[in-house]
Amino acid sequence: MNKLVDSYNRIHNYLRISLTDSCNFRCIYCMPNEKMQCLPYGELMSPEEIFSIAKTFTKYQINKIRLTGGEPLVRRDFEEIVKRLSTLPVELNLTTNGVLLHKYADLLKEIGLHTVNISIDSLQEEKFKFLTKRNAFSQVWNNILLFVNRGFQVKLNTVLMKNVNDDEIKDFISLTKNFPIQVRFIEFMPFNGNQWEKNKVITMDEMLDEIDSHFIYEKIQDHNHDTTKKFKVKGYEGTFAFITTMSQPFCQGCNRMRITADGKMKNCLFGKDEFDILGTLRKGEDIEPLIQSFLKNKHKKMGGQFENFIKLNPEYLKNRSMIKIGG
Repeated sequence: MNKLVDSYNRIHNYLRISLTDSCNFRCIYCMPNEKMQCLPYGELMSPEEIFSIAKTFTKYQINKIRLTGGEPLVRRDFEEIVKRLSTLPVELNLTTNGVLLHKYADLLKEIGLHTVNISIDSLQEEKFKFLTKRNAFSQVWNNILLFVNRGFQVKLNTVLMKNVNDDEIKDFISLTKNFPIQVRFIEFMPFNGNQWEKNKVITMDEMLDEIDSHFIYEKIQDHNHDTTKKFKVKGYEGTFAFITTMSQPFCQGCNRMRITADGKMKNCLFGKDEFDILGTLRKGEDIEPLIQSFLKNKHKKMGGQFENFIKLNPEYLKNRSMIKIGG
């Protein structure tokens, strides 16, 4: 069985599939502050097309698929999609804003999904409402507790921004005292329309300086292809981690591929190159040569668009907004 290897000898075995560019939240770092037109249903990949594309990838030893959005749970055919994908020989995971999770707890348990990443950028109700434009903190928090109690591996994704929610680092880490969760602090990343500024980025080193004054912690062993740098407060049930996309990129171990909701393959979150896998499939053509071209054209670092975020001018980036790419 062939492996998917790019020009820099990186083996790719992890596929992220965006199910929709629609979302029931309006997070400021994800969605441009303007009226957005979501894709009509006919331009999204259908459940049959998602399954067909994913099945093709499993020929190449893909062993992990993550479903993202937008918000994947707003798809009315979400149940059909996950039931189909659960028949493939892969680890199936989900990233969600959590507000609809209670509706799918039994289904996700039934199909054997183990890990759920839940985006939550504040533990304060009013600030949560400011960041998401929705008054839904209680529902999200209740669903976090529900999934912890149901035995899922729960990871909380928190995008930190200076002078916005960086005062909550201690509160998030305190959650790991009694809950077997992983809190993941994500450095603020630039996408079309999200008003990124380098002085809003809080690096891992800056966060650790704050954490040092409150906790005694230890480093945990990271693994190949990990995007996180993991730590644990001594005696606590859970862990905390950093996704250092901006200050300490992890491109050298990249094993990820992305498919947008409209069926375009992206070989990097920051890459401008796109490969029309859905259009090729709908024409009845073989998508495997496109996959090989996708790998051949992958850049060494940061989609070939920048090296150092300190010198980055976001106006020169050519990309989609985060919600149009998939988390």
